[in-house]
Amino acid sequence: MKFPVVITVVLASLALTIDATVYFKEQFLDGDGWKSRWVESKHKSDYGQWKLSAGKFYGDAEADKGIQTSQDAHFYALSAHFEPFSNEGKPLVIQFTVKHEQKIDCGGGYVKLFPDDLDQSDMHGDSQYYIMFGPDICGYSTKKVHVIINYKGQNHLIKKDIKCKDDELTHLYTLIVNPDQTYEVKIDNEKVESGSFEDDWDMLPLKKIKDPEAKKPSDWDDRAKIDDPSDTKPEDWDKPETIPDPDAKKPDDWDEDMDGEWEPPMIANPEYKGEWKPKQIDNPDYKGTWVHPEIDNPEYTHDATMYKFDNIGVLGLDLWQVKSGTIFDNFLITDDVKEAEEFGKETWGKTMGPEKKMKNDQEDMERKLREEEEKEKNKEDTEGDDEDDKEDGEEEEGEDDEEPDDDAGIEEDNDAKPKDEL
Repeated sequence: MKFPVVITVVLASLALTIDATVYFKEQFLDGDGWKSRWVESKHKSDYGQWKLSAGKFYGDAEADKGIQTSQDAHFYALSAHFEPFSNEGKPLVIQFTVKHEQKIDCGGGYVKLFPDDLDQSDMHGDSQYYIMFGPDICGYSTKKVHVIINYKGQNHLIKKDIKCKDDELTHLYTLIVNPDQTYEVKIDNEKVESGSFEDDWDMLPLKKIKDPEAKKPSDWDDRAKIDDPSDTKPEDWDKPETIPDPDAKKPDDWDEDMDGEWEPPMIANPEYKGEWKPKQIDNPDYKGTWVHPEIDNPEYTHDATMYKFDNIGVLGLDLWQVKSGTIFDNFLITDDVKEAEEFGKETWGKTMGPEKKMKNDQEDMERKLREEEEKEKNKEDTEGDDEDDKEDGEEEEGEDDEEPDDDAGIEEDNDAKPKDEL
């Protein structure tokens, strides 16, 4: 009796697998074979060079190989073509891994999704794209995930601030665009942001605008507090802010003919109370803050196709890096969120732990080497100081041995005098 249930579950799982479409996948598992699939732009003659590498630390020496930027202070422009498609009526998932093992100070780690008709050999910073997505780091102020959507020929930046990872480990970035015009951003298979195209980008005019005909009534009183009309200033309130110092005395040597008339210095008046203001009371005519009424914006028109791109066909890396060393890997473009999640688990998910361990082991070894070198240096310095002290001591002893005996010389002179006299 349980077999039909099991068969149904298996068939449902197969149906989900069959329905998933992978438009593009790149893991760089065939050595230099990637060079035949990726095109370097010739728009500039001095673009930075890419190399295949797993980096200085990794979870798997082969599986973690990706394309790495290799020249400091360079622009990079590389792209791969795939069979064009439209995401109409279905999700669009863009996913890849990034590792900034060089402690990046300023540079991009994002990808661009281009239309199929892009001239890959001439791709550059102004080439029109559909979506730009991924981390961007520059100094301490810029550490964000870009999600830029092109709508009717204009690039629109997301209004939310999405923080990216800024350490040296590999991280998985995922963007999900849904046909209901919602989106989700994930880092390391965990949701970090979500929302809707209409709310989080300024693609469309505002639905509501302030009524241009409406004006605040002239008798509208929006003062919550007013001066108490019955409050009066005390008669003894007005006092000067400063007064002559009563303790000051004219110096004895003061010469009025030479120094002029003596005046005592001024000091703060302890009786000064400042400017008088009447106390505040509740305004009996207060009506609250006037709110400008809104009306429907005649320029607003709902567009249910903002999410849709009809001719997706190229994935590109178009970026600048001050310090090179970033590794890109595990690219995936699909229409299935679950497929992307599982692919992330099978790639980044399996190697992230060993990668972190290898990095920590390297850092521990480097630390121990530094400590040993420091100890050796201190030892050499100490031995050098001891040798110097020893040499100084020997020199002092030598000086003592050679020092003449003044008393003996005097005695000899005394003895010699009588002989000469005789």
